[in-house]
Amino acid sequence: MEEIMDIQQQEEFEQVQYIVIRYGDEVFGIDIKYVDNIVRMQRITRVPNVASHIKGVLNLRGEVIPVISLRIKMGLEPDEITKTTRIIIIKLESGDSIGVLVDEVLEVIMMDSSQIEKVGYNSKETIASFLFGVGKDQERDRLISLLDINATFGDKEVAV
Repeated sequence: MEEIMDIQQQEEFEQVQYIVIRYGDEVFGIDIKYVDNIVRMQRITRVPNVASHIKGVLNLRGEVIPVISLRIKMGLEPDEITKTTRIIIIKLESGDSIGVLVDEVLEVIMMDSSQIEKVGYNSKETIASFLFGVGKDQERDRLISLLDINATFGDKEVAV
């Protein structure tokens, strides 16, 4: 019986790794299981007649990958490309890949469920619809908005 309790407690506090990214002064976390690659800024080929948050496509080792601006999609100010700008290649559950522009990749951290508060969804808040929770990083005394990859990047995103 004690072993069953230990297993349940371990599952309850399962550690998950998040890549911490920065958009301006805000930090966000992406579950590392979705991250396929992180690349420096590359030439993005524009595609006509697509949504404004789709920046175009890039050729990464022979694979054509759509690149989006999560800033624009979330209703934030447009991206400003700097030397710290990166493209995170996300592998969706459908198997498709999508590139996401980020201001900077800061670090990889571990969090367990006890450090995450679920976000109450308010339809008036665009950013809240992209989040599944807020993580409390006690080491650095900050809150990290955790992106819900499935809600953020639907299958129609990759159909460029």
